[in-house]
Amino acid sequence: MIITKPKPVVEIFEFTEKFDKLMIVGCGGCASVCSAGGEKEVEKLSRELQKLYEEHNKTVVITTSVVVRQCDHKYLEEIDAQVKKADAIVSLGCGVGVQFLAERYNDKLVLPGLNTLSAGGTVQPGVWEERCGLCGKCMLHQTGGVCPVTRCAKSIQNGPCGGSQNGKCEIDPNIPCAWHLIYERLLVAGRLDLMMKYRPPKDWSKDRVRSFQNNKE
Repeated sequence: MIITKPKPVVEIFEFTEKFDKLMIVGCGGCASVCSAGGEKEVEKLSRELQKLYEEHNKTVVITTSVVVRQCDHKYLEEIDAQVKKADAIVSLGCGVGVQFLAERYNDKLVLPGLNTLSAGGTVQPGVWEERCGLCGKCMLHQTGGVCPVTRCAKSIQNGPCGGSQNGKCEIDPNIPCAWHLIYERLLVAGRLDLMMKYRPPKDWSKDRVRSFQNNKE
């Protein structure tokens, strides 16, 4: 899941105040799960922007919609007619959604209403934690299902570092050392031999996946 959080409404107003007709587009996918881009958040932003416009003696017409997913063009077709009437679009989706909207409606300025933080999951209600760095070269089969790229503060490939003490990270004693977690997982699985496997530093020029095609053959 892509984790997002709303930008401050004052910041959004600063880059929308010159427009008279806005469309706010939410996303029913990850942003909705994060309580950042669902129907409730879209309507809330609409009300808050209306109020700021009034306080600055400006008028604005705001339309709203929530699509199933912003990162898929087939779900954007349903808002084509609405978008034509808007001067600009505020996306309550992740950075991918913003770019898909901008690509489809290239005559409109598409503005981000959210900050995209990371890829992660729900650890408890209302709390999300980064678990994947989207590096494009997964090594979880070697590390007991614990990602050192995201869960180690130094993204060390062969750990732990010398600063780890009593299973805690030297950066923050409240955070478990990722390599201690890896050791514990591999110990239980009877695969401590994987701790001895050398992993070279990541070559980020190659390990970032820019695009891919799913082979359905």
